[in-house]
Amino acid sequence: MKLHNTSTQQYQTVTSYEENGVEINLIPFNTSLVVLPEIAPAPWSVSSFDALTIENFEQINAISPDVVILGTGIRQRFVHPRLTAPLTARRIGVECMDNQAACRTYNILMAEGRKVALALIFEV
Repeated sequence: MKLHNTSTQQYQTVTSYEENGVEINLIPFNTSLVVLPEIAPAPWSVSSFDALTIENFEQINAISPDVVILGTGIRQRFVHPRLTAPLTARRIGVECMDNQAACRTYNILMAEGRKVALALIFEV
């Protein structure tokens, strides 16, 4: 699905998404990644939802977002709280949703000026 351009183009914005990939500022990605408004998308070494580890969330914790939108793939799944413990200990919220909902939610929160991290899982 293509998304409309907004006045937030100086930030990392989801401009399109499909089942097997996403475009950030018109650049395609088809592997798991972490996106923040003011930082270029970074690879996220997650091959599948079932492969998530506490170390994956420590990587996100190091960038200190206010909230994490976790895209769990083509369907919504919920991560075990022990994996997100580094984030919840610092009062960083983690919301789980399918990738398409995660992309839309990220764009909304980013446009509001929130320091939001979008973590997307694309199965390899």
